[in-house]
Amino acid sequence: MYLVVDDSRMARKMAVKNLSLLVGEDKNIREATNGLEAVTLYKEKKPTLCLMDLTMPIMDGFEAIKEIRAFDKDAKIIVVSADIQEISMQKAKENGAIGFIKKPVGNQNLKNMLTKLGLI
Repeated sequence: MYLVVDDSRMARKMAVKNLSLLVGEDKNIREATNGLEAVTLYKEKKPTLCLMDLTMPIMDGFEAIKEIRAFDKDAKIIVVSADIQEISMQKAKENGAIGFIKKPVGNQNLKNMLTKLGLI
């Protein structure tokens, strides 16, 4: 199971489409619209991979990453964000993200990251 987290329906749709192409459409891909939903779903389903936005209502991606990693130290979380400031990338990494992709997520960018991390 895979988890895509973003408050933008369009961003989630794009990420799900590209992820499906890479991992196979038979894989279960769940969606969350904020960090709190992401943490809850992660604890229930323990996905293979989580694609996480940073700027969201209720709970942002930074906090969600931190909570997920506290629950599962081996969680594989890749940040997908338009916020490419060095400080944001560093904070996401410190909280436990294993990769960072600039929005919009493209098939090649996602493929390169998943290959680099040995996930495909």
